[in-house]
Amino acid sequence: MRRWILHIDQNSFYASCEQAEYPELRGKALVVGGSEERRHGIVLAKSQEAKRYGIVTAETIREARIKCPDLIVRPANFRLYMKYSSLARQIYYDYTDLVEPFGPDEAWLDVTHSAYLNGGARHIAEEISERIRSELGLSVSIGVSWNKVFAKFGSDYKKPDAITWIDEGNYQQIVWESPVRDLLYIGPATERKLKILGIQTIGQLACEAPETLLKCFGKIGGILQSFARGLDDSPVKAYDPDSEDVSRVIKSYGNGLTAPHDICDPHDAKALIYMLSESVAQRLREGFVRAKTISIGVRDSELASYTRQLALSMPTNSTSLVAEAAWRLLRDNEPLDDAHPLRSMSVRASDLSPTSAPMQISLWGDERLIEKERLDSAIDDLRRRFGNNCIQRGIELYDGSLHELDIKRDHVLHPVAFFYD
Repeated sequence: MRRWILHIDQNSFYASCEQAEYPELRGKALVVGGSEERRHGIVLAKSQEAKRYGIVTAETIREARIKCPDLIVRPANFRLYMKYSSLARQIYYDYTDLVEPFGPDEAWLDVTHSAYLNGGARHIAEEISERIRSELGLSVSIGVSWNKVFAKFGSDYKKPDAITWIDEGNYQQIVWESPVRDLLYIGPATERKLKILGIQTIGQLACEAPETLLKCFGKIGGILQSFARGLDDSPVKAYDPDSEDVSRVIKSYGNGLTAPHDICDPHDAKALIYMLSESVAQRLREGFVRAKTISIGVRDSELASYTRQLALSMPTNSTSLVAEAAWRLLRDNEPLDDAHPLRSMSVRASDLSPTSAPMQISLWGDERLIEKERLDSAIDDLRRRFGNNCIQRGIELYDGSLHELDIKRDHVLHPVAFFYD
């Protein structure tokens, strides 16, 4: 049976949510960004009106204000955005139960078995687009195809508020003639390597000799070529938000922050690492999972960046163990002095397993892991009642500029992986 897959991308999502929630902001140039005073002044999202001034994501708000002096800047409100994400998903569930999130503002829908009940896949896309507009005040771009990769391509092909249909009759004209960077999971580094091989378009990637791609990229070369050829047969996996087994969809938990000032002192770096780790571990516990791999991301004052990761001997969601691993990674890889100031850091936990899974306890002190997790759970209860900053570790108070930050609420990284086990 021919599959029909929709990929739905909510346009200018964060900014559009602000405008939908606060009517006085509609029709105005608006960006969602961090605090300019605390140097978190980076554009996270911009409204369609702001885009007309040439404002782009990740530029500083100061640069954006030069382009648009009347620019409105709103702080990130992730609770609001998740509210609209949930409302949109409720609309999707009216057409199929096979809904797979790809971040808070994107999702795949498999409407293969419901299309004939709802007038076909194209009609479903048109109806969802209209309902999102009329019921939520947002706009979406939708790609419709027989596989997830081309559906994702279609939602990116025309923006905003568009529906792109890609089938066997037109994919060579639409997909194959596009730059290779437009294909899912081809980033700048992969694009540069492909260009060395003379591969500029998706069509050239599709027609390249498989042995050449295998030699240059290994297994991933064959996967990318199958994507380019439309041979992706990965299923749309239903996501049950009430299930404790969220590790099937969510592959990692992360938090990152641009510091209010350049980090040169080891104590300041450790304070920030512990604040980030505290949030990550708390979210692990809320997700009923433990992590076996901890990684950090570091960006210096020159905006050069790197990542490092460490595999733990046992999976955990203990705040102290996550923080100790993250701090070890930073301490062993960063000089932490005036000559090497840091601008931002992130902590991520991955390789997840459900807390319901059996865990082998050794005879050499691992029983304290359970005690630490119980203590963390008690602290979580207090934070749910009185806020995340009601209890803080001593190390987190070392840097006074971090005191009022709520990293868990305001600095979440939202990854949802395409590749599944």
